[in-house]
Amino acid sequence: MRPTIALTALLAFMPATLLAQWEKYPTARVPKTRDGKPNLNAPAPRMANGKPDFSGVWGNPPCTGECPPGTKDEFLPLPAQFMDIGWGLKEGLPYQPWAADLVKARIADFGRGNPDAHCKPIGIVQLDTHPYPRRIMQTPELLAILNEKDGIFRQIFTDGRSLPVDDPQPWWYGYSAGKWVGDTLVVETKYFKEDGWLDFRGAVFTGSAKITERFRRPNYGHLELEITVDDPKAYTKPWTVKINQVILLDTDLFEFFCSENEKDVQHFK
Repeated sequence: MRPTIALTALLAFMPATLLAQWEKYPTARVPKTRDGKPNLNAPAPRMANGKPDFSGVWGNPPCTGECPPGTKDEFLPLPAQFMDIGWGLKEGLPYQPWAADLVKARIADFGRGNPDAHCKPIGIVQLDTHPYPRRIMQTPELLAILNEKDGIFRQIFTDGRSLPVDDPQPWWYGYSAGKWVGDTLVVETKYFKEDGWLDFRGAVFTGSAKITERFRRPNYGHLELEITVDDPKAYTKPWTVKINQVILLDTDLFEFFCSENEKDVQHFK
């Protein structure tokens, strides 16, 4: 299946070869098996306060087996939920009628309005599922996520503060506060700008959404992320998807800006 117009543009922005990058530098403190290979099933590292340490460079593996349309592109295999966040839900996403109509219109328009294809900020769910890697940096008071995608960063405060309540200015990535429930970090994010996209095909979210992320690190090499979207303006009920990320060893993020030397959008018709 040929990729959509917007997907073709996105793939054009992804560098095929990267020069003048950091040399391959070994990741520190990687647990090893008896034969000296990385032991991805070793226990997860912990911080001084005993909580799991999510620090590291993480990536979303490409879809294998049965995949959403457009995922197995000839240039770059893509994560399933990046293309279709509801992939795997038996009944699909529980849209309100107006939201279902909008998604149909976005698909019929070949995804040309997707902010990712126009070098504009994308929502946190698209960031969570994006093929570009991200680095997590963690302290007891803050979990920071630095995304290779346009150098986008998120701050998740774990210092006990609550989300703002006095009608804060909406942000592209909202306001995030996290708390620990056992070994799970539960992050609530609210106060988004309107008319967001949850995936590349155009799943809707609005400024009324509350997005809850549950971070777990069951072992050294894997990160489990459970995302719940509660947006009564766009959906008839809250819904949840699960994403499995893998650690990327001996690598670092590249400097990448979608808008640099961008030539495609002007030719959209």
